[in-house]
Amino acid sequence: MKLAYVDTNILLRFITAAPAEQAVQAKKLFAAAESGKVRLFLDEIILAESVWVLSSFYKFSKMDIKKVLLPILANEGIELRNERDILLALTLFADMNVDFVDALVSVHMARNGVLDIVTYDKHFNRLPGVKRVSPGDFLAGD
Repeated sequence: MKLAYVDTNILLRFITAAPAEQAVQAKKLFAAAESGKVRLFLDEIILAESVWVLSSFYKFSKMDIKKVLLPILANEGIELRNERDILLALTLFADMNVDFVDALVSVHMARNGVLDIVTYDKHFNRLPGVKRVSPGDFLAGD
């Protein structure tokens, strides 16, 4: 069986159906994965970049991004590293109105038993189990 990583531009062609010629090829690729002819790998960084492009350039809502990605990620021919983390981050991204990368970071923090994140990004306040601290406050705790 052929194995390959899928880059962001292929995933975006599949989702947006544009440009048409490239989208047709991308659809054939994902159909081949679904039928078991090929196995495709998607990494967190590719999904993060895809989410960013879908929201910033294509103006997809967070909920629409979640709705379009979930069936793709459920494709039996798609291999996800850290699948549980990705799916949870996608849910937090859409439901808590935070950036996908911030949601993914919070999931990784929980998996590693880390509660504090040193940041000025107030979006982290929306994420359960995360304590946002400034560098000064973090160092003052010593």
